[in-house]
Amino acid sequence: MWSMVYHFPSMWTKENRPLYDRSHLRYESDLTDAEWALVAPLIPPAKHGGAHRTVDVREVLNGLLYILSTSCQWRAIPKDLPPHSTLHDYLDRWDGDGTLERIHHALYVQCREQAGREASPTVAIIDSQSVRSAEKGGRAIDPVGYDSGKKIKGKKRHLLVDTEGLVLQVIVHAADIQDRDGGVLLLATLFGLFPFLRTLYADAGYQGPKFQNALKRVLRRVKLEIVKRSDAAKGFVVLPKRWIVERTIGWLNRCRRLAKDWENLNRKARAFLRLASIRLMVRRLCKAA
Repeated sequence: MWSMVYHFPSMWTKENRPLYDRSHLRYESDLTDAEWALVAPLIPPAKHGGAHRTVDVREVLNGLLYILSTSCQWRAIPKDLPPHSTLHDYLDRWDGDGTLERIHHALYVQCREQAGREASPTVAIIDSQSVRSAEKGGRAIDPVGYDSGKKIKGKKRHLLVDTEGLVLQVIVHAADIQDRDGGVLLLATLFGLFPFLRTLYADAGYQGPKFQNALKRVLRRVKLEIVKRSDAAKGFVVLPKRWIVERTIGWLNRCRRLAKDWENLNRKARAFLRLASIRLMVRRLCKAA
């Protein structure tokens, strides 16, 4: 079953181990030359007028990936990377002007083409992950919630992925929002981005007329398929289609910044999730090449 979705050799064999070796880099989170060549054309140039850009944009991206990978404090960024204020400013700017979203979509299309698929998928899988929030307070933060099912106080990450396990869309909201309500919020942000989407797989948390009626209003042509766990099943069971999104969550959680909800704002948490997905796709493209 795994061979159906992997289009490059599986991990940790003697033959492909060099593909994952990043010990030659300054930091293992740094972009290689091949990875930078994929991302560089997608970063907008400096605005006309005023002083010339003096910041090395590749180093900015390396600094953001360092924080994403290690989850260090902003002020603990190594001295040979741009200062934390520069990194914070560029993350805000790229998130606000849509640069991260454009990079993500462009790399997604390349990954689909590399796998021999159409750019727009026809099948998607939706799921959520509740994560504990770090200790934080003040007025300038988005509220947290309590997920009574998983007994977690924090935020909920809602993901939509394709059958390759690639992220289509993601949002972050309080953990006390039910899956069926958060799922509608997620799907409403697509804005026709994937016009050939026809089937949506989900777990039992999305069943019921409320989600189905909302789905018809947002995506009229999409049919909902609920994948239920058998009442006779005990322990861990691999469920059709649902394992794909669970695996994607596992891929993203390799980034230590995502181990908890560290961000004050939901949009900043979403930016780091997008950055983690960009890291995943750019490495996949370069390994296959």
